[in-house]
Amino acid sequence: MIRYLRLYGYFLRFSFSRAMEFRLDFFFRIVMDAVWYVVQFSFFWVLYRHTALLGGWTFDQVMVFMGGVFVVDALHMTVFSNNMWWFPIYVNKGDLDYHLVRPVSPLFVMSVRDFAANSFVNLLMAVAVLTWTLARYPAPLGAGPVAVYVVSLLVGTFLYYVLHMLFLIPAFWMHTSHGLREIYFVLGETMTRPVGIFTGWVRSVLVSILPFGVIVSFPAKSLFEGASPGPLLHMAAVTAAAFLAMVGMWRWGLRSYVSASS
Repeated sequence: MIRYLRLYGYFLRFSFSRAMEFRLDFFFRIVMDAVWYVVQFSFFWVLYRHTALLGGWTFDQVMVFMGGVFVVDALHMTVFSNNMWWFPIYVNKGDLDYHLVRPVSPLFVMSVRDFAANSFVNLLMAVAVLTWTLARYPAPLGAGPVAVYVVSLLVGTFLYYVLHMLFLIPAFWMHTSHGLREIYFVLGETMTRPVGIFTGWVRSVLVSILPFGVIVSFPAKSLFEGASPGPLLHMAAVTAAAFLAMVGMWRWGLRSYVSASS
């Protein structure tokens, strides 16, 4: 574990030094995410001019929910997203060979090697927005429930990463992930909407089979409903199941991988 933490420290130092070499991209990402935050808040502000509840939640509850969405998205963009983008390219070009011969887990290196330092400021912005939405919430939430909410958002971020990998690993056999990547981004949009707005089989799929609806909605649901452990237990179960499926697919994919030296 210490070896992996030290290695990740090297990744961080390299990523921050490289980000400073491309300052235009650094500031562009900040502006891009700030605009996205404003658009998302404006969307719900307009909806709540015409209704008091959306998916059973008030405007103040949806504001907390959206703060969670921003944090999960910013964490994913900062820690995982760049690595996800390059993974299919490494598989197709055979560059994955360089990671397979190193004395560390190739899945670890491929997942977190590139820390998006130019998105780190956006993460700080997202944390500030979430703090603001929690502070303005009209009812007392309590330090304990808020702490559980924050931890469950971290679990949701991990689930988001696992689902992303599940849509990319088929590149071992398909030699491209463009179609699956587009499906992933479309389904990922459901994370940004309260799961209560979905009904029937669509909701069942989004909370159990392709659990994008769990990532932020269930932590928020647990925060608003108090002591009920149901949402968090369900979230833990689907996260564990998705992770086991990802590890199994990863190992299967490595057995099918044709390296550049083959």
